[in-house]
Amino acid sequence: MGRVTVRAARPEEYAEVGALTLAAYEADGLLVADPDYAHELADAASRASHADLLVAVTEAGELLGTVTVVTPGTPLAEISREGEVEFRMLATAPHARGRGVGEALTRAVLARARELGARRVVMSSLDSMKSAHRLYERLGFKRLPERDWEPVAGFWLRAYSVDL
Repeated sequence: MGRVTVRAARPEEYAEVGALTLAAYEADGLLVADPDYAHELADAASRASHADLLVAVTEAGELLGTVTVVTPGTPLAEISREGEVEFRMLATAPHARGRGVGEALTRAVLARARELGARRVVMSSLDSMKSAHRLYERLGFKRLPERDWEPVAGFWLRAYSVDL
């Protein structure tokens, strides 16, 4: 795969970023409880207008993954509070999984949070995302059960955090 670089998404990439995000969630069966969420996943341009939209790319410019970095009080914020940065919609292209893309994106979130002066990074994840949980825990994330929440009836998201 070669070296992976994480950078801000470019406007001309938004359609591809949206398609990649949607494809990653569909590949994992993550839209069963809320099929309407597909529209939000596919709309990378809207995410970029309210948050930092990062992408992981190869040296040749091939898009491998993406993540949305959110600050509290903004339209995409779900569980973040003052002094925290939240990340959402981390997605790795199905063909690029197991190659460190998710880790590179998560480390970029941590770096961006430090740049913003945050004291903590928070995020929500489905119970079924076990490989992602292993990655987050390896990077120092801990469960934050008091912020678990249910966006759709019967569909719980588990909160995690790491102090910076």
